[in-house]
Amino acid sequence: MALLEVRGLTKRFGGLIAVNDVSFDVMKGEILGIIGPNGAGKTTLFSLISGFQKPDLGSVVYEGEDITGAAPHKLVQRGMVRSFQIVQTFADMTVLDVVTTAALARRPLVEAIGHAEHCIARVGLSGKELETPATLSLQDKKLLEVAKCIATDATFILLDEVMAGLTLPEAEAPLKVIQDLNAQGVTVLMVEHVMPIIMRAATRMVVINFGEKIAEGAPSEVVEDPRVVEAYFGEHGDAAH
Repeated sequence: MALLEVRGLTKRFGGLIAVNDVSFDVMKGEILGIIGPNGAGKTTLFSLISGFQKPDLGSVVYEGEDITGAAPHKLVQRGMVRSFQIVQTFADMTVLDVVTTAALARRPLVEAIGHAEHCIARVGLSGKELETPATLSLQDKKLLEVAKCIATDATFILLDEVMAGLTLPEAEAPLKVIQDLNAQGVTVLMVEHVMPIIMRAATRMVVINFGEKIAEGAPSEVVEDPRVVEAYFGEHGDAAH
């Protein structure tokens, strides 16, 4: 069953076509990975889906309803939330304050605090509730981004390069959290550049290059596609292995 249906999404910035006629489905309960070279249009695509930008053409259907251009806070109320490629934090707030703020999207204050504590523990940040985000390691900042998402009670999470900047060992903790969430029924759409991680995480992958979809399928099939090897992995495809 398709939870999300993306049809013909197109976005122009002046003479630049950032996303060009992109279509795909996200099936309920899966982890769908979106990959592509830098500047391919992946983050713009995320912004179009999550309501931070409006497409020039095309549509986004979520749970059978057209949500094209709907405001992000409206989508949060419906269970869809996204993270950002650059970690977004409130400098003067504690980790608990930040996650509680996210939980307030769908819960009253007293309940939100308790839920935030649960979400912090769920991502492995117990004991750091009173720290400020600026003092956290990059790995913990990434985990905080995930905690903010799940604090909204989201059933569909869009993760924009949540592993970016992490070493493979550091990426294991966010990967496990994502896999656990998915095992509990949360659908995940994720942009990622850490190929060994996305290969393990994703049920399927969509490949974007110059704003266009060039491939879609199982990870093992996608990385062998000559168009993907040429566009993303380099001439010999060394990065795919």
